[in-house]
Amino acid sequence: MIKVTKDRLIDAINSFERVGVLVIGDIMLDQFVWGEVKRISPEAPVPVVEVEKESFLLGGAANVAHNLESLSSKPFLAGMIGEDIFGERLLELCRNGNIDTSGIIRQGSRPTTLKTRIIARGQQVVRVDREERKKLSNEVIPLIINGISRVLDDVQGIIVSDYNKGIICEEVMNFLIKSSKERNIPLLIDPKPSNSEFYKKATVITPNQKEASEMAGTEIQGDGDIERCAEKISKGLGIDTILITRGSEGMDLWQRGKGLFSIPTMAREVFDVTGAGDTVISTFTLGLIAGLSPCESAFLSNLAAGIVVGKVGTATVTRNELIKAVESTQVISIKPSGFYG
Repeated sequence: MIKVTKDRLIDAINSFERVGVLVIGDIMLDQFVWGEVKRISPEAPVPVVEVEKESFLLGGAANVAHNLESLSSKPFLAGMIGEDIFGERLLELCRNGNIDTSGIIRQGSRPTTLKTRIIARGQQVVRVDREERKKLSNEVIPLIINGISRVLDDVQGIIVSDYNKGIICEEVMNFLIKSSKERNIPLLIDPKPSNSEFYKKATVITPNQKEASEMAGTEIQGDGDIERCAEKISKGLGIDTILITRGSEGMDLWQRGKGLFSIPTMAREVFDVTGAGDTVISTFTLGLIAGLSPCESAFLSNLAAGIVVGKVGTATVTRNELIKAVESTQVISIKPSGFYG
Protein backbone atom coordinates (compact mmCIF):
# COMPACT_ATOMS: atom_id res chain seq x y z
CA MET A 1 0.00 0.00 0.00
CA ILE A 2 1.22 3.50 -0.85
CA LYS A 3 0.10 6.48 1.21
CA VAL A 4 -0.23 9.76 -0.65
CA THR A 5 -0.23 12.69 1.76
CA LYS A 6 -1.10 16.30 1.09
CA ASP A 7 2.01 17.70 2.74
CA ARG A 8 4.32 15.53 0.64
CA LEU A 9 2.57 16.49 -2.61
CA ILE A 10 2.52 20.20 -1.76
CA ASP A 11 6.22 20.16 -0.83
CA ALA A 12 6.94 18.58 -4.20
CA ILE A 13 4.88 21.16 -6.09
CA ASN A 14 6.68 23.99 -4.31
CA SER A 15 10.01 22.49 -5.40
CA PHE A 16 8.99 22.70 -9.09
CA GLU A 17 10.12 26.32 -9.21
CA ARG A 18 12.94 26.88 -11.71
CA VAL A 19 13.54 23.13 -12.25
CA GLY A 20 15.08 22.78 -15.72
CA VAL A 21 13.39 20.35 -18.12
CA LEU A 22 14.26 19.80 -21.78
CA VAL A 23 11.37 19.20 -24.17
CA ILE A 24 12.39 17.82 -27.54
CA GLY A 25 9.97 16.90 -30.29
CA ASP A 26 7.56 18.15 -32.91
CA ILE A 27 6.94 21.86 -32.31
CA MET A 28 3.61 23.21 -33.54
CA LEU A 29 1.61 26.40 -33.67
CA ASP A 30 -2.15 26.16 -33.11
CA GLN A 31 -4.28 28.78 -34.84
CA PHE A 32 -7.93 29.27 -33.90
CA VAL A 33 -10.18 31.21 -36.28
CA TRP A 34 -13.52 32.17 -34.74
CA GLY A 35 -16.53 33.31 -36.71
CA GLU A 36 -20.20 32.99 -37.59
CA VAL A 37 -22.00 31.08 -40.33
CA LYS A 38 -24.87 33.06 -41.87
CA ARG A 39 -25.02 31.66 -45.38
CA ILE A 40 -24.00 28.83 -47.71
CA SER A 41 -21.45 29.45 -50.42
CA PRO A 42 -22.92 29.87 -53.94
CA GLU A 43 -19.81 28.10 -55.28
CA ALA A 44 -20.34 24.82 -53.37
CA PRO A 45 -22.66 23.46 -50.64
CA VAL A 46 -20.37 24.55 -47.82
CA PRO A 47 -20.83 27.12 -45.03
CA VAL A 48 -19.22 30.54 -45.32
CA VAL A 49 -17.51 31.50 -42.05
CA GLU A 50 -17.35 35.24 -41.45
CA VAL A 51 -14.21 35.67 -39.36
CA GLU A 52 -14.55 37.66 -36.15
CA LYS A 53 -11.22 36.96 -34.44
CA GLU A 54 -8.22 34.66 -34.42
CA SER A 55 -5.71 33.51 -31.84
CA PHE A 56 -2.47 31.55 -31.72
CA LEU A 57 -1.37 29.06 -29.07
CA LEU A 58 1.65 26.84 -28.59
CA GLY A 59 1.04 23.25 -29.68
CA GLY A 60 2.77 19.88 -29.74
CA ALA A 61 6.12 19.89 -27.92
CA ALA A 62 5.75 23.64 -27.40
CA ASN A 63 2.56 23.05 -25.38
CA VAL A 64 4.45 20.62 -23.13
CA ALA A 65 6.97 23.39 -22.50
CA HIS A 66 4.08 25.78 -21.83
CA ASN A 67 2.68 23.35 -19.24
CA LEU A 68 6.05 23.15 -17.51
CA GLU A 69 6.35 26.94 -17.36
CA SER A 70 2.81 27.22 -16.00
CA LEU A 71 3.91 24.98 -13.12
CA SER A 72 6.78 27.44 -12.45
CA SER A 73 9.59 25.26 -13.81
CA LYS A 74 12.14 26.32 -16.45
CA PRO A 75 11.46 24.67 -19.84
CA PHE A 76 14.05 24.38 -22.61
CA LEU A 77 12.50 23.67 -26.00
CA ALA A 78 14.39 21.89 -28.79
CA GLY A 79 13.31 20.91 -32.28
CA MET A 80 12.82 22.52 -35.66
CA ILE A 81 10.63 25.26 -37.10
CA GLY A 82 10.61 27.05 -40.44
CA GLU A 83 12.04 30.39 -41.41
CA ASP A 84 8.54 31.77 -41.91
CA ILE A 85 6.02 34.11 -40.30
CA PHE A 86 4.51 31.30 -38.24
CA GLY A 87 7.92 30.42 -36.86
CA GLU A 88 8.32 34.05 -35.81
CA ARG A 89 4.92 33.98 -34.10
CA LEU A 90 5.83 30.77 -32.29
CA LEU A 91 9.13 32.19 -31.03
CA GLU A 92 7.31 35.31 -29.85
CA LEU A 93 4.87 33.19 -27.85
CA CYS A 94 7.77 31.25 -26.35
CA ARG A 95 9.58 34.43 -25.35
CA ASN A 96 6.41 35.80 -23.77
CA GLY A 97 5.97 32.48 -21.94
CA ASN A 98 9.54 32.36 -20.54
CA ILE A 99 10.45 29.30 -22.61
CA ASP A 100 14.13 28.95 -23.55
CA THR A 101 14.34 28.45 -27.33
CA SER A 102 18.12 28.11 -27.71
CA GLY A 103 17.67 24.48 -28.76
CA ILE A 104 15.37 25.31 -31.69
CA ILE A 105 16.78 25.02 -35.21
CA ARG A 106 15.25 27.01 -38.08
CA GLN A 107 15.24 25.66 -41.63
CA GLY A 108 13.90 27.37 -44.73
CA SER A 109 13.25 24.02 -46.39
CA ARG A 110 10.82 22.88 -43.70
CA PRO A 111 7.70 24.91 -42.77
CA THR A 112 6.61 25.56 -39.22
CA THR A 113 3.86 23.05 -38.42
CA LEU A 114 0.58 24.99 -38.28
CA LYS A 115 -2.79 23.55 -37.34
CA THR A 116 -5.65 25.93 -38.14
CA ARG A 117 -9.01 25.24 -36.55
CA ILE A 118 -11.99 27.16 -37.92
CA ILE A 119 -14.75 27.42 -35.33
CA ALA A 120 -18.29 28.72 -35.82
CA ARG A 121 -20.92 28.87 -33.08
CA GLY A 122 -18.71 26.86 -30.77
CA GLN A 123 -18.29 24.00 -33.26
CA GLN A 124 -15.15 23.17 -35.21
CA VAL A 125 -16.01 23.39 -38.90
CA VAL A 126 -12.70 22.20 -40.34
CA ARG A 127 -9.03 21.81 -39.43
CA VAL A 128 -6.31 22.73 -41.91
CA ASP A 129 -2.80 21.30 -41.39
CA ARG A 130 0.37 22.73 -42.90
CA GLU A 131 3.31 20.48 -42.12
CA GLU A 132 6.26 18.41 -43.31
CA ARG A 133 6.34 14.80 -42.13
CA LYS A 134 9.58 13.56 -43.68
CA LYS A 135 12.42 12.24 -41.54
CA LEU A 136 15.23 14.69 -40.92
CA SER A 137 18.01 14.69 -43.48
CA ASN A 138 21.50 13.51 -42.55
CA GLU A 139 22.66 17.11 -42.69
CA VAL A 140 20.04 18.34 -40.23
CA ILE A 141 20.27 15.59 -37.57
CA PRO A 142 23.62 16.88 -36.20
CA LEU A 143 22.11 20.37 -35.93
CA ILE A 144 19.27 19.04 -33.78
CA ILE A 145 21.70 17.10 -31.59
CA ASN A 146 23.89 20.20 -31.20
CA GLY A 147 20.81 22.20 -30.21
CA ILE A 148 20.00 19.62 -27.52
CA SER A 149 23.62 19.57 -26.31
CA ARG A 150 23.56 23.33 -25.69
CA VAL A 151 21.03 22.97 -22.86
CA LEU A 152 21.63 19.50 -21.38
CA ASP A 153 23.78 20.78 -18.51
CA ASP A 154 20.93 23.02 -17.36
CA VAL A 155 18.19 20.39 -17.04
CA GLN A 156 17.17 17.75 -14.52
CA GLY A 157 14.86 15.81 -16.82
CA ILE A 158 13.99 15.24 -20.50
CA ILE A 159 10.59 14.90 -22.17
CA VAL A 160 10.22 13.59 -25.72
CA SER A 161 7.00 14.79 -27.39
CA ASP A 162 6.65 12.64 -30.51
CA TYR A 163 3.91 13.47 -33.02
CA ASN A 164 5.58 11.49 -35.81
CA LYS A 165 6.45 14.57 -37.87
CA GLY A 166 10.05 13.42 -38.39
CA ILE A 167 11.98 15.16 -35.60
CA ILE A 168 12.15 12.08 -33.37
CA CYS A 169 14.34 9.58 -35.18
CA GLU A 170 16.72 6.79 -34.17
CA GLU A 171 19.81 9.00 -34.11
CA VAL A 172 18.19 11.68 -31.92
CA MET A 173 16.72 9.11 -29.53
CA ASN A 174 20.01 7.23 -29.19
CA PHE A 175 21.70 10.49 -28.21
CA LEU A 176 18.96 11.34 -25.70
CA ILE A 177 19.02 7.92 -24.05
CA LYS A 178 22.82 7.96 -23.78
CA SER A 179 22.82 11.50 -22.39
CA SER A 180 20.10 10.80 -19.81
CA LYS A 181 21.96 7.72 -18.55
CA GLU A 182 25.25 9.62 -18.29
CA ARG A 183 23.58 12.40 -16.29
CA ASN A 184 21.29 10.08 -14.30
CA ILE A 185 18.20 12.13 -15.16
CA PRO A 186 14.75 10.79 -16.15
CA LEU A 187 13.78 10.51 -19.82
CA LEU A 188 10.03 10.37 -20.44
CA ILE A 189 8.38 9.64 -23.79
CA ASP A 190 4.97 10.70 -25.07
CA PRO A 191 5.05 8.14 -27.88
CA LYS A 192 3.83 7.30 -31.34
CA PRO A 193 3.50 3.53 -31.89
CA SER A 194 5.23 3.67 -35.28
CA ASN A 195 8.42 4.88 -33.57
CA SER A 196 8.36 2.38 -30.69
CA GLU A 197 11.73 0.84 -31.49
CA PHE A 198 13.43 4.20 -30.91
CA TYR A 199 12.33 4.38 -27.25
CA LYS A 200 14.27 1.41 -25.83
CA LYS A 201 15.67 1.93 -22.31
CA ALA A 202 13.81 5.20 -21.64
CA THR A 203 12.75 5.83 -18.02
CA VAL A 204 9.00 6.16 -18.54
CA ILE A 205 6.60 5.95 -21.49
CA THR A 206 3.12 7.54 -21.38
CA PRO A 207 0.89 6.17 -24.18
CA ASN A 208 -2.86 6.62 -24.21
CA GLN A 209 -4.94 3.44 -24.29
CA LYS A 210 -5.12 3.27 -28.09
CA GLU A 211 -1.38 3.81 -28.46
CA ALA A 212 -0.61 1.21 -25.80
CA SER A 213 -2.84 -1.31 -27.56
CA GLU A 214 -1.09 -0.69 -30.87
CA MET A 215 2.37 -0.88 -29.33
CA ALA A 216 1.63 -4.20 -27.65
CA GLY A 217 -0.52 -5.64 -30.43
CA THR A 218 -3.06 -6.47 -27.74
CA GLU A 219 -6.72 -5.46 -27.55
CA ILE A 220 -7.62 -3.72 -24.30
CA GLN A 221 -11.02 -4.45 -22.77
CA GLY A 222 -10.31 -4.58 -19.03
CA ASP A 223 -7.68 -4.23 -16.29
CA GLY A 224 -6.23 -7.66 -17.05
CA ASP A 225 -5.64 -6.58 -20.64
CA ILE A 226 -4.00 -3.35 -19.47
CA GLU A 227 -1.51 -5.26 -17.34
CA ARG A 228 -0.68 -7.76 -20.08
CA CYS A 229 -0.30 -4.89 -22.53
CA ALA A 230 2.08 -3.00 -20.22
CA GLU A 231 4.15 -6.12 -19.57
CA LYS A 232 4.50 -6.71 -23.29
CA ILE A 233 5.60 -3.13 -23.95
CA SER A 234 8.06 -3.31 -21.05
CA LYS A 235 9.58 -6.56 -22.26
CA GLY A 236 9.95 -5.27 -25.82
CA LEU A 237 11.42 -1.87 -24.96
CA GLY A 238 13.18 -2.47 -21.65
CA ILE A 239 11.14 0.25 -19.92
CA ASP A 240 10.26 -0.39 -16.26
CA THR A 241 7.52 2.24 -15.80
CA ILE A 242 4.52 2.69 -18.10
CA LEU A 243 1.74 5.23 -17.54
CA ILE A 244 -1.33 4.56 -19.69
CA THR A 245 -3.87 7.39 -19.88
CA ARG A 246 -7.47 6.27 -20.40
CA GLY A 247 -9.53 9.45 -20.78
CA SER A 248 -12.67 9.36 -18.66
CA GLU A 249 -11.44 6.14 -16.98
CA GLY A 250 -8.40 7.84 -15.49
CA MET A 251 -4.99 6.25 -15.84
CA ASP A 252 -3.08 3.07 -15.06
CA LEU A 253 0.50 2.97 -13.83
CA TRP A 254 2.46 -0.25 -14.34
CA GLN A 255 5.86 -0.85 -12.76
CA ARG A 256 8.08 -3.85 -13.22
CA GLY A 257 7.97 -5.98 -10.08
CA LYS A 258 5.06 -3.99 -8.59
CA GLY A 259 2.21 -4.54 -11.03
CA LEU A 260 -0.67 -2.28 -11.97
CA PHE A 261 -2.01 0.73 -10.08
CA SER A 262 -5.33 2.18 -11.28
CA ILE A 263 -6.32 5.78 -10.59
CA PRO A 264 -9.78 7.04 -11.66
CA THR A 265 -10.27 10.41 -13.27
CA MET A 266 -10.34 13.45 -11.00
CA ALA A 267 -12.29 15.62 -13.47
CA ARG A 268 -15.61 16.99 -12.26
CA GLU A 269 -16.59 18.54 -15.59
CA VAL A 270 -15.01 17.89 -18.97
CA PHE A 271 -15.11 20.72 -21.51
CA ASP A 272 -12.07 19.95 -23.66
CA VAL A 273 -9.46 17.15 -23.51
CA THR A 274 -7.08 18.97 -25.88
CA GLY A 275 -3.57 18.94 -24.44
CA ALA A 276 -4.45 16.82 -21.38
CA GLY A 277 -1.67 14.36 -22.26
CA ASP A 278 0.83 17.25 -22.28
CA THR A 279 -0.29 18.20 -18.77
CA VAL A 280 0.08 14.61 -17.56
CA ILE A 281 3.64 14.08 -18.79
CA SER A 282 4.74 17.55 -17.61
CA THR A 283 3.41 17.04 -14.08
CA PHE A 284 4.60 13.43 -13.89
CA THR A 285 8.13 14.46 -14.90
CA LEU A 286 8.30 17.26 -12.35
CA GLY A 287 6.99 14.90 -9.67
CA LEU A 288 9.78 12.41 -10.33
CA ILE A 289 12.41 15.15 -10.30
CA ALA A 290 10.99 16.40 -6.99
CA GLY A 291 11.52 12.97 -5.44
CA LEU A 292 7.98 11.61 -5.60
CA SER A 293 7.48 7.94 -6.36
CA PRO A 294 5.92 7.00 -9.72
CA CYS A 295 2.60 6.33 -7.93
CA GLU A 296 2.64 9.70 -6.21
CA SER A 297 3.62 11.42 -9.45
CA ALA A 298 0.80 9.64 -11.30
CA PHE A 299 -1.73 10.72 -8.68
CA LEU A 300 -0.52 14.33 -8.95
CA SER A 301 -0.58 14.31 -12.75
CA ASN A 302 -4.11 12.88 -12.63
CA LEU A 303 -5.18 15.81 -10.46
CA ALA A 304 -3.59 18.22 -12.93
CA ALA A 305 -5.35 16.58 -15.88
CA GLY A 306 -8.65 16.84 -14.03
CA ILE A 307 -8.16 20.60 -13.82
CA VAL A 308 -7.08 21.16 -17.41
CA VAL A 309 -9.96 19.24 -19.05
CA GLY A 310 -12.33 21.60 -17.26
CA LYS A 311 -10.96 24.44 -19.37
CA VAL A 312 -11.69 25.25 -23.03
CA GLY A 313 -8.89 25.10 -25.60
CA THR A 314 -5.25 24.05 -25.32
CA ALA A 315 -5.03 24.85 -21.61
CA THR A 316 -2.49 24.49 -18.80
CA VAL A 317 -2.65 24.21 -15.02
CA THR A 318 -0.84 26.61 -12.70
CA ARG A 319 1.13 25.67 -9.62
CA ASN A 320 -1.39 27.44 -7.35
CA GLU A 321 -4.30 25.60 -9.01
CA LEU A 322 -2.56 22.30 -8.42
CA ILE A 323 -1.86 23.11 -4.77
CA LYS A 324 -5.53 23.99 -4.24
CA ALA A 325 -6.57 20.71 -5.88
CA VAL A 326 -4.29 18.78 -3.52
CA GLU A 327 -5.61 20.67 -0.50
CA SER A 328 -9.21 19.85 -1.44
CA THR A 329 -8.65 16.13 -2.04
CA GLN A 330 -8.72 13.40 0.59
CA VAL A 331 -5.62 11.65 1.87
CA ILE A 332 -5.61 8.40 -0.03
CA SER A 333 -3.90 5.04 -0.30
CA ILE A 334 -3.15 3.30 -3.57
CA LYS A 335 -2.87 -0.46 -3.85
CA PRO A 336 -1.94 -2.60 -6.86
CA SER A 337 -4.80 -3.00 -9.35
CA GLY A 338 -7.07 -0.63 -7.44
CA PHE A 339 -7.77 2.76 -5.92
CA TYR A 340 -8.95 3.26 -2.35
CA GLY A 341 -10.13 6.53 -0.87
